[in-house]
Order: sequence, then structure tokens, then C-alpha cells
Amino acid sequence: MRVGLLGLGRIGAFHAATLAAHPLVDELIVADPVRTSPYGKQGDPFDADVVVIATPTATHADLILRAARQGVPAFCEKPVAPTLSETVKVLDACAEHRVQIGFQRRFDPGYVAAAQALRSGELGELHRVHMVTADPVPPRADYIPQSGGIFRDCHIHDFDALRWVTGREVRSVYATGANRGAAIFAQAGDVDNSAALLTLDDGTLATLQGSRYNGGGYDVRMELAGTRRTHAVGLGPRAPLHSTEGLPGPRRPWPDFLTRFETAYWAEIDCFLRGETNPCSIEDALEALYIAEAADLSLRARRPVEIHEVR
Repeated sequence: MRVGLLGLGRIGAFHAATLAAHPLVDELIVADPVRTSPYGKQGDPFDADVVVIATPTATHADLILRAARQGVPAFCEKPVAPTLSETVKVLDACAEHRVQIGFQRRFDPGYVAAAQALRSGELGELHRVHMVTADPVPPRADYIPQSGGIFRDCHIHDFDALRWVTGREVRSVYATGANRGAAIFAQAGDVDNSAALLTLDDGTLATLQGSRYNGGGYDVRMELAGTRRTHAVGLGPRAPLHSTEGLPGPRRPWPDFLTRFETAYWAEIDCFLRGETNPCSIEDALEALYIAEAADLSLRARRPVEIHEVR
């Protein structure tokens, strides 16, 4: 198989190494206007069997549409596009084309196990969900104004995981936030600490907390409380949590998302290359974006927002 890779930034370089080592990949064609890679050769990535898009957000829509026009299946890092209207446009144009969006938590063993436990009835009837996504250090300053805000940039992964693990849709969001760090966030109209209450379509309550400044390390967890059992995703020996009851502290806390989700990133690329199913479509990405849009509106309007308000 010949694979084209667009973008050699942090995630692109990671994908380049993964693709170069994959047994199905015979040739890797890379393209980046300023970077090079020891993996693959420079060339036209669309002159390949499939393409992987890891470029800046603003370029995603055009590149997905180009892949569709040329009949090349595409894997694209989230989001599909910066806005709802652009995302809907891409969805309409790619109705007959295979496009997989990179929400890697769907491939993480912990999230997979949680989904299976809920679907099998092991947890009983789901009553509550709690989610945490907290970065140890904020992204670079020039990225913040173009990120779309913490709910679209960071918590959209939580929103997608919530839909996928529970099999339910979000009905409403009540979100808030605070600025506790560098002034760049407030200057960009963003927050660096976040919280939200989400109500699912069956009445289940989900809470969310996030931060760009988690001093203990990279922290991503999901707790699902049912009538029979409670399961926690991410509560392993590298979770950056310290017990006040004297239990052992974390062993080398996760430093970043790439390290934490390395297995999941490999699995999602493997799934895309094999082409057997599409576990995360543009439709899925759009649904997660609706939730992020509602959360952002709630933050600014200081009120609960029904998802139908942003559709």
C-alpha cells in the first residue's frame, strides 16, 4: 500500500513513524512546506492509495474535499473544519467517500472496556458519568487564538467519548470556565480551566472538568457509575493522582497525550489502513462539534444550552 501523509508537525511526525513501521505500508509519501521526515519520501501525497491528514485545522476541509474529488480514502485528525457550516459542507460533499476522523479514545483499551462493560449490562443502568481532561502545560501562545477554545479544541474528545461509550446523545450543556494562568487565554476570549454539566437524552448526568495547567501531569479519566458497578478509565499507575490515605503515588505520570494514547493512535491508523469499517465518521465528528458549540455558547451566555439551539 502507498500512503500519503500531509503535515509533519507533532502529530504528523508521530503518524509518520507509525506508518513507516506498519506492515501494510510499502511506501510513504510525505508533504510539509517547512519540515522533512526521515520516514518516507517527499512527493504528492494524493498520488497514493490513501491519505493521512495531520495539517493545521484551517486546512482540513479543503484537503478532505480534495481527497474526495480524487477518490482517495482519507484519515483526518480532528476537527473536520473550524466551523459548523464548513463541517456540514464537507459532510454533504463526502456522503459517498470514506473519511475517518481521528478521535483516538475510541481505540484506547480502557475506553473500549468501559463501553463493553456498559453494553453487556455489567455496570447495570448508567446513572452518572464524570470526565477529566487536563494538560500539564498549555499549548504554545500562537496556537490559542486559532484553537477554537477549550471546548472545541480539548474537550471535543470528551464529548465524542461520552457519545461513543454510552451510546446516548447529549441533550443539554451548562458550561463555565476561569482564567488562572497566562493572560493569553483571556486575550483570545478563551479560558484555561473548565467545567460543565451535561444531560443525556435519557436523563443521565455527566460532569466534566478540564485544565491547561495540571501540575501533576497529563490527566485523562472517565468514570461511569451504574446501578451495579462503577468503572474508571485512566485510573492506572501513571494517573497523576496522590492519595491522602497513604496509597502509593503515581509512577512516572503521563507527560502528554501522545504517550498516554500511543496504543490507541496505532490502533486507529491500523483500522483505517485495513478499511474494514469506519469507526468515526464525519457525522460522528459533527455531533461532537455540536456539543462543543453548545458548551462554548453556554460559557459565554452563562446559561444552560440545549443542543438543538446550535443545530
